[in-house]
Amino acid sequence: MKPASHLPPASPALVTQRAAQRLPRVALLLFCAAYVLPGLLGRDPWKNEDIAAFGHMWSLALGQASWWHPHVGGVVPQSGGILPYWLGGGAIALLSPWVDPAVAARLPFAALLTGVLALTWYATYELARTDAAQPLPLAFGGEARPQDYARAVADGALLALIASLGLLQLGHETTPELLQLSGSVLLLFGLSAVGHRRGAARAATLLSLPILAASGSPAVAMLLGAAAVLVCLRSQQGDMREHLRWVLISTALAAGMAGALSAAGLPGWGWRIAQEWRPSAILQLMVWFTWPTLPLAALTCWHWRQHLRRRHIAVPLLLASVGMASAIAMGGNDRALLIALPPLAVLAAFCLPILQRSLGAAIDWFSVCFFTVCAAAIWLGYVAVQTGEPARTAANVLKLVPGAQVNFSWVTLAVGTAGTLLWLWLVRWRTARRSHALWKSLVLPAGGVALCWLLLMSLWLPLLDQARSYRLLMSRIAPHMPRSELVCAPGASVGLLTGMEYFGDYRVDGRHGASSARCGTLVLRIQPKSRAPRVAGWHTVAQYNQRTRNSELIVVYRRNAAAP
Repeated sequence: MKPASHLPPASPALVTQRAAQRLPRVALLLFCAAYVLPGLLGRDPWKNEDIAAFGHMWSLALGQASWWHPHVGGVVPQSGGILPYWLGGGAIALLSPWVDPAVAARLPFAALLTGVLALTWYATYELARTDAAQPLPLAFGGEARPQDYARAVADGALLALIASLGLLQLGHETTPELLQLSGSVLLLFGLSAVGHRRGAARAATLLSLPILAASGSPAVAMLLGAAAVLVCLRSQQGDMREHLRWVLISTALAAGMAGALSAAGLPGWGWRIAQEWRPSAILQLMVWFTWPTLPLAALTCWHWRQHLRRRHIAVPLLLASVGMASAIAMGGNDRALLIALPPLAVLAAFCLPILQRSLGAAIDWFSVCFFTVCAAAIWLGYVAVQTGEPARTAANVLKLVPGAQVNFSWVTLAVGTAGTLLWLWLVRWRTARRSHALWKSLVLPAGGVALCWLLLMSLWLPLLDQARSYRLLMSRIAPHMPRSELVCAPGASVGLLTGMEYFGDYRVDGRHGASSARCGTLVLRIQPKSRAPRVAGWHTVAQYNQRTRNSELIVVYRRNAAAP
C-alpha cells in the first residue's frame, strides 16, 4: 500500500450520469452558426485593421504587388507576417470573378473561426478523458461515464468560448490575429490529444508554432513553445515526454520561419514591448475581454489547486498565462490577449462540475437581464430609425452616421425576429426548467452573445457598414478627385489607401507627397478637431470627416496650376 503522501490528490468533482448529458447536437450547431455566419455577407471591409489586411490581400490577387512583398500604394505591412495575406489573396484569386473580393477574403477566415471552435471542443474533450480529470466515484454508484463526462465538459468549453466578449469582433475580421489564434489552438489540441490521438496531436503541434511565426507573432510562438516544453518535461506520463521532440521540432521550425522572413525583408522577428503601462486600463481590458471565462478559470485553479501539475489544468493554464503576459507586456494589447481565450474557456469548463448552485443562478439572471436589455436597445434603435419614433432616439442614432441611407429589408427583419424568439424560448427553458447538465450555466451567456451579434449584423448592419466603411467617404470626395490622376497620400493609413483603391478605383501612392511631380491629387489625413494645413503649390478642394465631427478629417488638395 502506498504511503498517503504519495497518493494522487482526490478530484474535487462529483458528477452523476444525469449531469453528464450532452448538449443536443442540433442546438450546438445552431449556436455555432448564429455566431460564425452573421457578418459574413452584406458588408464591406471595416476600418482599421480589417480593411488594411484586406488591402494587402486584394493587391496580391490583382497582381499589383509581389506575393513575396505585399504592399498597398508602396506601404508594406508592419506586422502580420505573410501567411494571412497569402490565405486571403489566394481565396480572392481563386473565387474571382464569381465572388465579391471582400466576401472571398472573408471565407477562409470564417473557416478558421469554425476550426477554433471545433479544436477547443476536442481539446477539452481529450483533457477531460484523462484519469486525473475524472470525477470521484459515488458511494452508491451512478457516477458519470468517462466519455459522457468528457463530452459534457467539452460542450461547456465551447459555450464559454462563444460567450467570451473579446472574441466577438476580432474573431470576425480578416486579420492576422485570427490565424495566430488558430496556431495557438492547434498547440492546445496537440498537447491535449497526445494520449488518444497521437498522430493528430503530432501534426497539430508541428503546424501550430510555424503558423504563429508566419503570421507575425514569432515571439509568442517561442513563449508558447517554452510553455509546452515545460509541460512535457514535468509530466509523469511517457507519451507526454515522448511528445517533447515534436514540440522542439515545431519550435525550431518557427524560429527558422521567423529568421527567413526577416532575411527577406518581411515582418519576421520583432518584439513589441510597451514603453509605459496603465494598470487601470490593463485591468479593465482583462475584465471585459475575458468575461465570463476568467472568473470561472480562477475558480477552477482554486478548486483544482492540488492538480496544477496535471495535464488538464497545466496545459490550458500555461497557454493562457502566455497570452495574458504578452498582452500586459504590450501595454494592454487586446489582439495579443486573443490567444488566451480558448485555454481560458477550457479552464472555465472544468469549473462546471464544482460550480455552486447559487453562483450558477447568479450567472443565469445576470445574463438574462444584461442581454435582454442589450437586445431591447438594439430593437429600439432599429424601430426608431425605420419609423422616426421615438424622434430623439432616431436623431441620436442617425447623428452617428451623417448622410447615411436607411433602407428596409424584410429579410433582416425576419432574421432579427427569429433570433429574438429563440432567445425568449431559451430564457424560458432555462428559468422554468431545472436542468442538471454541467453546461447549463453557460447556455444563457453564450446565447446572449450570439443573439446580440445576430441582431447587430442584421438590424443594424446597414448603419454599421456605412459608419465603419470607407465607401460613404469615397462617394463624397469622388467628384473632386479625377480617376485619371495618381493620388498621393503621405502618412495615410493602409486602410485609407485601400479605401481609395477598392471603393474609388484610384491609383494611390502612400510614400510620396506634395513634392512628387507625378501626383495630380493630394490627400491628407488630419487629426480630429484640427485645421487643414496650407500646402505650398496646392489648394484645398474638399474636406470631409469620415463619420462625425469628432472623427478623422480627410482633406483633398489639387495643384494650383490645375485650378479652374
